[in-house]
Amino acid sequence: MPHAQKYIIHVDMDAFFTSVEQRDNPALRGKPVIVGSDPKGGKGRGVVAACSYEARAFGIHSAMPISIAYKKCPQAVFLRGSMQKYARESDKILDILEKFTPDIEPISIDEAFMDISGSYRVFGTPAEMCRKIKNTVKRETGLMASIGLAPNKMTAKIASDLNKPDGFVTVHEKDLLNFLHPMPVSKIWGVGAKTKEALTAVGIRTIGDLASYDRAKITELLGKNGSHIWELANGIDIRDVKTDGTTRSVSNEHTFEEDTKNADLIKNTLMSLSEKVSRRLRKYGFKCKTITLKIRFSDFSTFTRAVTIDHPTNFIADLYENCLRHVENFDIHKKSVRLLGVRASNLSDSLWETDLFDGNTDRSKKKEELHKTLDRIKDKFGDGAIGFRGV
Repeated sequence: MPHAQKYIIHVDMDAFFTSVEQRDNPALRGKPVIVGSDPKGGKGRGVVAACSYEARAFGIHSAMPISIAYKKCPQAVFLRGSMQKYARESDKILDILEKFTPDIEPISIDEAFMDISGSYRVFGTPAEMCRKIKNTVKRETGLMASIGLAPNKMTAKIASDLNKPDGFVTVHEKDLLNFLHPMPVSKIWGVGAKTKEALTAVGIRTIGDLASYDRAKITELLGKNGSHIWELANGIDIRDVKTDGTTRSVSNEHTFEEDTKNADLIKNTLMSLSEKVSRRLRKYGFKCKTITLKIRFSDFSTFTRAVTIDHPTNFIADLYENCLRHVENFDIHKKSVRLLGVRASNLSDSLWETDLFDGNTDRSKKKEELHKTLDRIKDKFGDGAIGFRGV
């Protein structure tokens, strides 16, 4: 029986730290920008944490001694940066990615894997979903992401790095080895300087060279990791996107154009967010047990309030009513609201969550069918076709 096709993407933010700085300060755009320690006129002892593409043109790269970076480009703008700010941006980006699939594995502050095998059909083809992700990140954060789409994690990561910035590279399963084999062996995830040196010593320079080498000899040369690296060279990478079931979630947020104290606007927005999350839960085939409200005020103070319910749900009313109770615990007459968010987590497959001993099972099934009918109407005629009024 043929195996199911996997679609893995690697999302990598372009020059993340410096792009945030250039976005926030238009005077820095087009200039070489370096985030790191104080260069002290070329005598600094720290290293480059990140650099813009303009700085890279001078041969500067991350982890380079700051003193060398200064000598290469003394006219660069050197910034200490703010990890708190970058972490906030990272959280925003993860929130965006979670709108597309709950199967996400962050691997650093500016990159993540996503398994879209089960969710891409909601957005069309896998490629269309990737373009939608890129466009949404750009629209909502002002930052660019590069994406690699491939049948496995290693290839997706290689692909995301090829056409930066703002890149998008797709590797189809039938083209996998043709894509990998001309690449230098250092492109393999886990091949560092010492491993590369050992491989070069026996004439292995490309991934193709490694793939055609005797597996037993590679294992003898590199130890137990040798067999794994040989498999990667042959396009064999069975590693799944690792998700933590406690953090998997579906969420939506809304930032008001103007901070507001208008209770009706706040409630209507909360209802709209609950509808969107409810609809996406059903599309993914999930129900949730934990419902979280996120609220940010005009002074940027941000709060989250969560509740875990007894029976899993994907119904709009359950999301809305639980979040509304949390909103009502804040005094929105004193501070204006800047942002609202609704998150559903602690997810389970909706097919597994039928309580045979629940006397309301028939009623729940009818509600489920009614929600699905509303979903189909909106899919066909748009979100404004019909509204929720206490289903």
